[in-house]
Amino acid sequence: MHTNTATNTPLLKVENLSWGIGSKAIVKQINLQLKRGQFVGLIGPNGAGKSSLLRCLYRYNQPTAGQVKFNDVNIWQLSSAQYAKYVAVVLQEAPQQFNLTLFDVVALGLTPHKSLFSATSHSDIEKINQAIARVNLTEHTQQQFESLSGGEKQRALIARAMVQQPQLLIMDEPTSHLDVKYQIQVMELAKSLGVTVFASFHDLNLAAAMCDQLVVINQGEIACSGTPSEVLNEAMLNTVFGVCAQVSQHPQPSSSGGVIPHISYFYGYQ
Repeated sequence: MHTNTATNTPLLKVENLSWGIGSKAIVKQINLQLKRGQFVGLIGPNGAGKSSLLRCLYRYNQPTAGQVKFNDVNIWQLSSAQYAKYVAVVLQEAPQQFNLTLFDVVALGLTPHKSLFSATSHSDIEKINQAIARVNLTEHTQQQFESLSGGEKQRALIARAMVQQPQLLIMDEPTSHLDVKYQIQVMELAKSLGVTVFASFHDLNLAAAMCDQLVVINQGEIACSGTPSEVLNEAMLNTVFGVCAQVSQHPQPSSSGGVIPHISYFYGYQ
């Protein structure tokens, strides 16, 4: 695959994408672009189509209309193995990896880059151990993956993505079941990779703090997109999420020095 790395070419381009089950449309006429190096958040209420859209982007669902281009190539013209060289995925539920150690799971990141039956080299092992160290799991290297906590599993999957060396990391609410500390830690790890990230979020304040851009999806369609400050306002929160809230300024600046919006919710929905 020829990779067009011109900085003005979007890494991923979604054009008029629709997907549904039978006659029921789940996502409709989606158009969006991911620029290189951006951390983009996908937000919307439950059932809005976030996971369905992301599944189309990592080739789990084939769109019923429209297309997804990666480096200007339709992703369905690539083999699964080719696409896996460029795109890594971390999901909400860590996949079951029976009888694999943490080391083994992280080593799976090498798979797209190795031929079948090729041996793991000393440099491969070093790369795996470095990734495990970076997510602060060295002491668990030989522990069974299934015995790790939720936060440890998600950090291990970030390490697997590091070893995979993707250009794009897609994350589908990977922090939904984690304690607050690990929600922040997992997303900060993803941000530290320096690759393009497209992640769906349940926690809007976490999305506001982590993302360069936000895409809001509602009833299968994009409601709005822009910087967190442009997108997160009282009117949108009321219209899309059905909540009353006040949006103020977080005391901490963003990593780029800009303002992080912070949502305070009002209560009483009975």
